[in-house]
Amino acid sequence: MNLLALDTATEACSVALLAGDRLVERSEIMPRRHAEHVLPMAEAVLAEAGLSRSQIDGIAVGRGPGAFTGVRLGVSVAQGLAAALDRPVVTVSSLAALAMEAPRDDATVLAVIDARMGEVYAGAFRHEADGLVRPINEECVCAPDVLTVPDASVWSVVGTGWGVYADVIGTRLASRPRWAEAQRYPQARHVARLAAPAFAAGRTLAPEEALPVYLRNKVAQTLRERGKPQPNPDFL
Repeated sequence: MNLLALDTATEACSVALLAGDRLVERSEIMPRRHAEHVLPMAEAVLAEAGLSRSQIDGIAVGRGPGAFTGVRLGVSVAQGLAAALDRPVVTVSSLAALAMEAPRDDATVLAVIDARMGEVYAGAFRHEADGLVRPINEECVCAPDVLTVPDASVWSVVGTGWGVYADVIGTRLASRPRWAEAQRYPQARHVARLAAPAFAAGRTLAPEEALPVYLRNKVAQTLRERGKPQPNPDFL
């Protein structure tokens, strides 16, 4: 099976091709440049693998949460490719793909993406025997000081949310993380691996059914919420 996977939910623009046991990928940190690079990166991995678009069996995409524009772009590109090729889609949590960056051991993994506006996107996961992660709570967006995590004695923490709020998030855990890394992002190679069992089992979506997951409905703070001076209505 040849699966083309992508994730553009964060600063990383990541594309991978899983062709049988072979994995070809491109990934680069490029904030606000995903739109111009994601399709050329897809063509590059296909060319390296010696495959054409018509040989793709399915499209896997990180559905978010993450940056609104990035999440929307990734899902839109996946929909467009799948519709043009008449192929199925599997959507994968970008937090789950991020959690796959953590060491494969007995620690519970907390994946946290900086959501701006004083909040984080978060989800807890555990590695299973097959090497894939499974969620153990519902993903959420919240202020780090009210983050609720499952009971666990050993933790790994991964993602940009840790880089911004490590001190606060640390107080929500039962113990200091055994391993923590802030400069990690969801990667398409993990999206592909997480999606592969669903493709094999036929748990796929039509292109129009592949939808983004934002978790947050509000995309920006008002001037008042940011503590900035309000416009004088007399001058409007």
